Amino acid sequence: MTSRGRGEAHRVATPLELLFDLSFVVAVAQAGAQLVKAVTAGHAGEGVLDYAMVFFAIWWAWMNFSWFASAYDTDDALYRVVTLVQIAGVLVLAAGVSQAFERHEFMAVWLGYLIMRVAMTAQWLRAAASTTGADRRTALRYAGGVMLCQVGWLGLLVLPEPARPWVFLVMAVAEMSVPVYAERSAITSWHPRHIAERFGAFTIIVLGESIAAATVAVKSAVDEHGALGELLSVAAGGLLIVFAAWWIYFAVPIHGYLRSSREAFLWGYGHYVIFASAAAIGAGIAVAVVEAVGQAHISTLAASAAVTVPTTLYLLTVWALHTRHFKVGAAQQLVLPLGALMIALCTFAGGWAVFLAGVAASLTVAAGATLTARGERAEDGSGAQLS
Repeated sequence: MTSRGRGEAHRVATPLELLFDLSFVVAVAQAGAQLVKAVTAGHAGEGVLDYAMVFFAIWWAWMNFSWFASAYDTDDALYRVVTLVQIAGVLVLAAGVSQAFERHEFMAVWLGYLIMRVAMTAQWLRAAASTTGADRRTALRYAGGVMLCQVGWLGLLVLPEPARPWVFLVMAVAEMSVPVYAERSAITSWHPRHIAERFGAFTIIVLGESIAAATVAVKSAVDEHGALGELLSVAAGGLLIVFAAWWIYFAVPIHGYLRSSREAFLWGYGHYVIFASAAAIGAGIAVAVVEAVGQAHISTLAASAAVTVPTTLYLLTVWALHTRHFKVGAAQQLVLPLGALMIALCTFAGGWAVFLAGVAASLTVAAGATLTARGERAEDGSGAQLS
């Protein structure tokens, strides 16, 4: 198993990678559904904390495989079988999400991680056996770090419940330190365009899950309460938000920015917030639906915040990681931050909050597209005059 070239042409996601991504749909859906239950029951603080912990496990498992596959995907029979074992581990993790939320029992999540980690370690050891020198040390460091962290996660099983959030915090830092330490020896040959495509594909998955969650919530409310009229504004606003979220993420060719491991690490780690907030938008829309039909134990303000807060966070994080590197001038740079501010202010608009947030998100997209087009025309005009 030798590394692939970073400059390899036509490097795209493989069908196996796409299957791996789809296996996470169940886990993301479970996390969102449990977040809805917690928020509508009036336990938003506890629900958000549990969601942050569970989503980290989902995101980090996906990250481990995706960066490895970008550098070492041989796509032979052994590689495929080991990857399918990892997919089985993802499904075990997904099965344990509800227990982690409702009873704070992490056995199934830990077991799913163990299955994935054994397979991931085997991949790294195979890479180490196929290389020498610094590349071999990097692969061995990854293998050792992955398994040591797996042992550390035992703290979620054996320590008292009040200590578990601190275990999570310590282990999350340890997990994210493994790549930084491992690649001090040699940088793996991840492919910028391939990585950008992989992250884009997962963004589509979490946004698609938001649409699915919102659709299920609206359907259930209509079937049980016949409240279609009350839900039209929530459904329309939620759909506009998801459409805008997609547009904003894919507005710039981010692969050109990923030139070094330092930039790539910060960009990749920041996607925890992008993915988690994108999935939380769907959960928030579901909360707003439940509140609109009078079945939630929370105020309209809290239900509105369930949508506007993750949307605001999403816009700001996409701006910080993506957009600001490609925008020229203060006007272009301020579009997303001002859009995020408008959406945050929509929280206080009562029953129309979600719809107005969707309108604000759409106006943000329109403003960004208009300013970008004007900038491109100005550059073309300058180039024509110079020629």
